[in-house]
Amino acid sequence: MPNFRFSGWDGTQQIMPFDADAIMEAISEDVLAHGDVRRALEKLMQQGYKFQSGERMPGLRDLIERLKQQRQDTLRHNNMDAVVKDIQQRLEKVKETERAGIDHRVEEGQKQIDEARAQQQEGQQGQQDQQAQLGQDGDMSPEQRQQLQKMLENMATKRRDQLDSLPKDIGGQIKGLQNYDFMDPDARQQFQELLAMLQQQMLQNTFSGLQQGMQEMQQNPGAMQETREMLRDLNQMLRDREMGKEPKFNEFMQKHGHHFPPGIENLDQLMEHLQQQMQRMENMLNSMSPQQRAQLQSAMQALMRDEGLRNEIAELAAHLEQTMPPQNARQYRFSGDPDESMSMAEAMQVMEQLDEMEQLERDLNAARRGDNVDDLDSDQVGELLGADARQALEQLKELARQLEEAGYLEWKGDDMQLTPRAVRKVGQKALQDIFGYLKKDAFGKHAISVRGRGGERTYDSKPYEFGDPFHLDLHATLRNALARDGIGTPVRLSPEDFDVHSTEFLTQSSTCLLIDMSRSMLLRGCFLAAKKVALALNHLIRSQFPKDNLYIIGFSGYARELKPEMLPQLDWSEYQYGTNLQHALRLSRMLLARHKTPNKQIIVITDGEPTAHFEDGESEPFFNYPPTLRTIHETMREVVRCTRERIVINTFMLERSYYMADFVEQMTKVNRGRAFYATPEALGEYILVDYVASKKKRIK
Repeated sequence: MPNFRFSGWDGTQQIMPFDADAIMEAISEDVLAHGDVRRALEKLMQQGYKFQSGERMPGLRDLIERLKQQRQDTLRHNNMDAVVKDIQQRLEKVKETERAGIDHRVEEGQKQIDEARAQQQEGQQGQQDQQAQLGQDGDMSPEQRQQLQKMLENMATKRRDQLDSLPKDIGGQIKGLQNYDFMDPDARQQFQELLAMLQQQMLQNTFSGLQQGMQEMQQNPGAMQETREMLRDLNQMLRDREMGKEPKFNEFMQKHGHHFPPGIENLDQLMEHLQQQMQRMENMLNSMSPQQRAQLQSAMQALMRDEGLRNEIAELAAHLEQTMPPQNARQYRFSGDPDESMSMAEAMQVMEQLDEMEQLERDLNAARRGDNVDDLDSDQVGELLGADARQALEQLKELARQLEEAGYLEWKGDDMQLTPRAVRKVGQKALQDIFGYLKKDAFGKHAISVRGRGGERTYDSKPYEFGDPFHLDLHATLRNALARDGIGTPVRLSPEDFDVHSTEFLTQSSTCLLIDMSRSMLLRGCFLAAKKVALALNHLIRSQFPKDNLYIIGFSGYARELKPEMLPQLDWSEYQYGTNLQHALRLSRMLLARHKTPNKQIIVITDGEPTAHFEDGESEPFFNYPPTLRTIHETMREVVRCTRERIVINTFMLERSYYMADFVEQMTKVNRGRAFYATPEALGEYILVDYVASKKKRIK
């Protein structure tokens, strides 16, 4: 007996909202259509499914659509021109701070002059107080202070002119401010911080993982030297490889590995990472307007003042272009507001996200084309599309495992096959589909002609007769007594008051279901309906009429018995040319002869007249289209033999043609069975409803 252990819910446990029964029902139709369980599961993974409960299981196609929508939202809410806008705003803030500082310096100088003049007018004591306040400058006369103030104003005018004459482009402004002598210390600090940030982001975009190193680079002059040394060693490794020498990759990573993200195990992976980073930068520049791109490029050139660092980066770019051919630059059509500022780091995060989205879309499409869905990265899906998308992907990965654990799937080598339990489930689903339009009491609405004793009880009642099973209908009996004597107690019963439930007499029958498996059935889309009817009829008999016998025979060039578990996975290889009804009827007679039941019938599902038969002593069938008189004659001989053995033949035609109608008319005259014309959609309703109606008879 299994043991179960219960624990508290901590929010991390994953619950699959769809059980194996629901998944089995979802793939049943496709299994019947193509006979391939793996293909049915792959289709379910691709397209998803909406269950009868109303819940929908997203498929790979849904994830791809969500990914495309996410990419469109990213493009709609961002604009790479905003990077230049961000730098412009920061530069404007630096210049505004400097102008405000200049004005403050001038105002402070004039204020000191005014205070000195006031102190001079108040006398000597005032001068002493002034000297104590002004320190070393206290001995300056007002005239000297006026002369110094004029020099300060001239310097301020010159600085303002320099600020006003800075170029309009951000590259020119950066160059101009690099050579500018700031008067305000806050403005100087802001500009240095801006340079440090831009340099950090530029190198970080090339060497992901340099956050700490670039910060140290601004505080420690040796950090810049370390970066140059790392680039020099990297270029030396690439030169060694070009010369046929073994690159010292392990030594390089031990010394400089902190500059790069984890997971890089060889030089090729390192080069791929660097190319990817450079490609994103190129894509970002390519997605800007020409004017803004030119401005950002000029700013980048202005920032790279270290000639040694610039030369090492240029050599690295040349190595990358030679060893790894550059990819075509992408141009994304961003439509966000360009006036909203965005830092270069934020822009590169957007480019990285778009790059990851494109790679994920390629992986999802590859999974749709047949690659293993288990290779998809669930964590990446969660990061890009959210936790619900991650859970949806995990559900898709677990489909086969769920079916296997529930006993619906089994492996025979590399082949995935349905178990007998799964076949019964498919049959149950087919039965539900066929009778889905009927009400729950649909079987009870068939015409009732005769009532009597024996069999199963029904919901109708009748006056009791001697010999009837005493299935008392208490409500009807009491109503009869009250109607006779009136309301009151006690209620006195007499023999004529008793009503009993009517019963049905169940006939036992043996049936052969003959399914045409010729290629025309497949090409006309009829075989799927026939397979569904066979499975539904098998499930109906096994569940409601277990004493009945059912044989399923497939026939084309020849006939053979089909076990129910074989039906779902019949595929193209099973279909042949020819409609050998003669062989199918002969095999049916042999199978039905095993049983002594009084009711024997053959149900034929076909879309064409007989076109093949066996001659006596021949092992290969004779085939001809249009059918020959010999084929028709040999088939009718089997019809006569079935009639002599009291086997009723009911034919369901899925195609209207003169030759077929003429043959079926001859067959029904000889056998006195029935013939129907049915569309594939209504075939199941015809056969199953008729089968149930023929099973139950009311007799007196």
